Amino acid sequence: MRQVSEIVSVATPGPGLFDITRAVAAFAARSGIRDGLLTLFIRHTSASLLVQENADPDVLTDLEAFMRRTVPRDPKLYRHTTEGADDMPAHIRSALTQTSLSIPVGGGRMLLGTWQAIYVFEHRDMGHSREIAAHIIGE
Repeated sequence: MRQVSEIVSVATPGPGLFDITRAVAAFAARSGIRDGLLTLFIRHTSASLLVQENADPDVLTDLEAFMRRTVPRDPKLYRHTTEGADDMPAHIRSALTQTSLSIPVGGGRMLLGTWQAIYVFEHRDMGHSREIAAHIIGE
């Protein structure tokens, strides 16, 4: 059994979903592990990770619109507004989604479905540099 870890960095220009599938697939390939389990963990409390459809961009637009309706950026609703009107809503959105993912690896490739991709879901209004801890274990 072997394991390999690395930090995958992604720059986000603002709110939305950003496809990191290629970067994660490259990490999995470099690891040399053919069969195992890949774990991803985003090292932030105002962004999250999702496995979501990669075929129709309307899905991503609708997800962002849903989150904006569900978690409004109204500072009157929150006590924690230290970093602006999007601060606490970003934390809530992160709590409602996922901070880590587990993806099986077989034959040296992630076993994602045909229409699946891995996304960083940025919840802040300004751009950020996000770090994802990637770890793969297997043989």
